[in-house]
Amino acid sequence: MKEIDLMIIGGGPAGLSAAKVALEAGLKVMIVDRNMSLGGQLIKQTHKFFGSEKQYAKTRGFDIAKRLIDKLAVHKDNLEICLETTAVGLYKDYVVTTLQGETYTKYRSKSIIIATGASEKVLAFENNDLPGVYGAGAVQTLMNLYGVIPGKKALMVGSGNIGLIVSYQMMQAGIEVLAIVEAAPKIGGYKVHAAKIRRLGVPIHTSTTVKRAVGKDQVEAVVTVELDEKWKEIPGTEKTYETDIVCISVGLSPLHQLLSMAEIEMRYIPELGGLVPIVDEFNETSMEKVFVCGDVIGVEEASSAMVEGSLAGLIAAKRLGKEHPEHEARLDDYLKQLSDLRNGPFGIKTRVGLKKLRGVGDAR
Repeated sequence: MKEIDLMIIGGGPAGLSAAKVALEAGLKVMIVDRNMSLGGQLIKQTHKFFGSEKQYAKTRGFDIAKRLIDKLAVHKDNLEICLETTAVGLYKDYVVTTLQGETYTKYRSKSIIIATGASEKVLAFENNDLPGVYGAGAVQTLMNLYGVIPGKKALMVGSGNIGLIVSYQMMQAGIEVLAIVEAAPKIGGYKVHAAKIRRLGVPIHTSTTVKRAVGKDQVEAVVTVELDEKWKEIPGTEKTYETDIVCISVGLSPLHQLLSMAEIEMRYIPELGGLVPIVDEFNETSMEKVFVCGDVIGVEEASSAMVEGSLAGLIAAKRLGKEHPEHEARLDDYLKQLSDLRNGPFGIKTRVGLKKLRGVGDAR
């Protein structure tokens, strides 16, 4: 069994940021990621980010990924990267098991950072298993990574930032976006994204959802229906769109399975996306020296994930006796960055969710 200082499970924005800070502190770090390359969701994001200069504002997602990866190169002697490797087990004795191809390996790590992200939620409607029904992340992967156009016409379901951004990206790829439907009574994403979509002639229908998809071997049309204030269908408001793509963007669920396997204390917090680990102010879980960062602790923007990752790497290093030379200054800076990112109307859910979570966590 191989012994390591710090294992980071997940090589997206949170995991890469955690690795950089931990390596600067002098730890030996292993990054485990199930994908073919590092970067997580960033590598398929072609839009420019908001935030501040510290979170790479005005930089496209795939360029941010490259910058984060490049910053690890100077620490290559203390860094091991395992790609196309899935962490399949996390145990109370700090053993992590992985599967790469048909090779099963056991590691024992002094500290562990879980940065597994989140998975797309599904939407229940008739014929939702027809070919042509995609998650927004799948559409991004096809178009932005592999250059594959999934169809000619699309209906987007969900008006959060992901739904709005992917709608725009589909139009850039030559796909006709017929409309965006949103079950809630108001648009979920930033007004600047919604305004751009509307200027391009795409209507956004709130209090509306998908009733059924129509087709034999693939999607040929989709029927929507309006909802009343109690989220019940309003008879007679059905509308049919002839389309070959139904793109679903109705939220993300934190990938908590490894944490649950180790019996780490969890709680269901709707504001954070679902079942998440109970943590302290530094995102340390009920299992000492096991930290979380990014969407696994609550679905936010990649900007917050990068800062949370940096914080996790900083605290993990100190717990292992390798305090970063700029520990105090970095700690204050990361906490301030997170506070600034969550300040404002779009941060309300996160602030409420974390207050619930840490209120429980502080009592342990």
